[in-house]
Amino acid sequence: MKQTIRFLVPHILAAIVSGAPFPQGQGDYTSLIAKNIHTVQPKSLLPDETSSDGFLFLSSPGAILSSSIKTTTVIPSVSVLTTSSISGTVQVTVQVLPSPTTGSFDTTGTVISSLETSGHATSAPIITSSIPSPTTQIAPVAPTPVNFKINTVAADANIFQPIDTSPPPSNLGSRSDHPVPRLGIKAQSAPLDTNKFYANFFLGSQTSPTWTHPYSLAWSKGGGATKSWGMTLVHIDANQRVFGPNNTVNSASYFLNPTGLQSLVLSAAELGSSTTLTTDSLTDLSVNVNLSPTPGAAPAIKFPLVQGMGFVTAVFAGATPILQSGIFFRTLTLDPTPPKRGITKYSMLLEDGKTWLLYAYSPSGQNLTLTAVSNGLVQATSGFNGIIQIAKSASAAHEAMFDEACGAYPISASISGHVSNVVGSYTIAFDKAGLNDTTLAMFALPHHLESFDDATLCCVTNGVQLATTTKGTATAIVADSWTMEEDLPVSMNFAPWSPTKGSSNSLSAAAKSTIANIAASEISQNMTDQTNLNSMYYSGKALAKFAQIVYTLHDFVGDEALAQAGLNKLKLNFARFIDNQQQYPLIYESAWGGIVSSASYTTGDSGVDFGNTYYNDHHFHYSYFVYAAAIIGYLDPTWVTSNKAYINTMVRDYANPSPKDNFFPVSRNFDWYHGHSWAHGLYETADGKDEESSSEDTLSAYAIKMWGRTIGDSNMEARGNLQLAVTARSLQNYFLYESTNTVQPSNYIGNKVSGILFENKLDHVTYFGAAPELVQGIHMLPLLPHSTLVRTEEFVTEEWNTYFSNGRADSAVGGWKGVLYANLAIIDPRASWNFFAQAGFDASWLDGGASRTWYLAMAAGLGGSP
Repeated sequence: MKQTIRFLVPHILAAIVSGAPFPQGQGDYTSLIAKNIHTVQPKSLLPDETSSDGFLFLSSPGAILSSSIKTTTVIPSVSVLTTSSISGTVQVTVQVLPSPTTGSFDTTGTVISSLETSGHATSAPIITSSIPSPTTQIAPVAPTPVNFKINTVAADANIFQPIDTSPPPSNLGSRSDHPVPRLGIKAQSAPLDTNKFYANFFLGSQTSPTWTHPYSLAWSKGGGATKSWGMTLVHIDANQRVFGPNNTVNSASYFLNPTGLQSLVLSAAELGSSTTLTTDSLTDLSVNVNLSPTPGAAPAIKFPLVQGMGFVTAVFAGATPILQSGIFFRTLTLDPTPPKRGITKYSMLLEDGKTWLLYAYSPSGQNLTLTAVSNGLVQATSGFNGIIQIAKSASAAHEAMFDEACGAYPISASISGHVSNVVGSYTIAFDKAGLNDTTLAMFALPHHLESFDDATLCCVTNGVQLATTTKGTATAIVADSWTMEEDLPVSMNFAPWSPTKGSSNSLSAAAKSTIANIAASEISQNMTDQTNLNSMYYSGKALAKFAQIVYTLHDFVGDEALAQAGLNKLKLNFARFIDNQQQYPLIYESAWGGIVSSASYTTGDSGVDFGNTYYNDHHFHYSYFVYAAAIIGYLDPTWVTSNKAYINTMVRDYANPSPKDNFFPVSRNFDWYHGHSWAHGLYETADGKDEESSSEDTLSAYAIKMWGRTIGDSNMEARGNLQLAVTARSLQNYFLYESTNTVQPSNYIGNKVSGILFENKLDHVTYFGAAPELVQGIHMLPLLPHSTLVRTEEFVTEEWNTYFSNGRADSAVGGWKGVLYANLAIIDPRASWNFFAQAGFDASWLDGGASRTWYLAMAAGLGGSP
């Protein structure tokens, strides 16, 4: 019977909609609210309570809960036609708004096609300064006997155990202030995540959007078409995307989703120009966003946000709900047969033809009565204690699922993981509130679906999908936890590696001779000049470069004496950073909770060293140090004892796995929902967080894996393996495109890489230029054993043929040429070997953070040496 009613409603509407003119001058809905509703004053303070049917109503300490709800008559300001029609045995009540004037509502939003560079340096990530050839070669020294063995501790059942819970090393500076204020963040004992999806709520104007996928939310703050002070809810369909002009490979140069739309705004009559937005309970996967009528007042509405949430849920504590729309309401329909006892359900059809569902539940049994006041305003007749949930419905299947899932909502989530031999799994478990006998409706991304275990796969809905902005189509899943499984690259070590052949460090005599001569020269370069820089990023790259050379000398060439000489130099130069004597020392700042460069404190420049002080790119910067340290510790295990705390602190900063560590937030950079990291730190951004270098993201996981192996921390090594596998899957869906990719738009995948991936757009450029070697190359460097896991042979072949075949790679400038030819080793190791082994090799073809030694070793290990 219920489905029959749903199909009859449009026919009823077609017969009753009148052509009444739309009154002009209705932009200010605050005056309408003031005229048409009685404001409810707070009556009491109540703790969290559970109703007789098992509903947990969450209220923050001091939240307003009205014990005496007053009602009033709401008077429409336009001619609203309310009809009650009998369909079968039930009565359908529809409020029909008059047809609006053309141009009086906004269905297009704002399109910002320019690249937002706030918080990003525009310098290239390769070291371009000339490196002089050494005039003398360092003398070999007798290898130091190593009679020390690291004890390996077995992995726990849950590999997400704290690395350490001690304070950071005392030689790191410390301070309690940071240039970026913690705007509206309520005090919490845990360190604050800086690079998460919700950061726009505490940065800058607090009005830039937050994407939970498939929805986005933004504080209206008195702006937009509605002039509301509530929370804007938006969902963008795939056909609303805006594509840039085609480029030289006949693919769109960018695609983006419009912003500034106000599909729905969920607000309260009590909110006005004195409204403040605060956040609390900040974790790596969730946050609470609160709207209070005045500074310091208890929240009128609390929005618990969790990535992938199926509904946008608002917790009301006595405030009077109102809904506004910049697109305008066409009809408001009260469901005569609510899906559950105590649930009030409305269907809202907007002027763009899209339908949104609203569910309301109060533990007291209070119903929510809504009245259409105007085309842009719907308001309740009383204050409300309970939850209001809103979801976008695109089909009968959507509606049926939301009907089943309404009344429950996620409030936070946690990650756990397990490994068994070469298989790993990770589980996202959602904490929930509301009706405790109801299972959560959430949305999963494509890479989740590919890796769900059998039990989770059974919970996936059939055809209930909504588009996301940059991650393809999200699919609904009805489950309180998800488990994903991955094959782990356990056999990967420091040597060149491929998924099919494994690791290899054996060389022919001729290849060994070639590499030995080049390595002897490169290890003799002035290491101090190259590593003692005013940038953590560039310094780390140089240390990693020399670590690779030392490793190659030791394990490939077998020249342990020269390797020992190089290792001694490397440890001496690394000590500068462990002693915190570099040009801009690191400090632990407790305002947000992390180790940052002192550069911005000293210079006042927020963008210095790629914004490290502002938490940009920490997983890039520190992973080079972690990787270099892993090699040092591998060659000299005694080094680990006195230096482990420093390197572990770097890992804790960008990849702390546990909330038991009170000094760093959990997983600052890596997003376990999206399956990759976000590089953007404490800068407000209109298009959300972003990442430019997917390959350095992969390095950050590889470094964790190898450092964990070096120090015998099996949990860390397992997390590195798992994160590598998850990253590879995610990048192959969203960043790196084979011709078979069905996730990203078909007219974009010809670019082969994303360029910069934002939460709201993809732009096939870099922050430092748009030449093919830059845009493609930033997803290549550094070329290491992990590269072949992520960059499949099919992908590299397609990309090479699109941009660099037939000699086109030779037009690349500077170190980018070396990057391209090192990448070529994945599919044509002999050609790569020949390029780096040629007699007339020009040293300017190398990134200052790379070496011929390693590039030749990689090509040889993949089968390219003579």
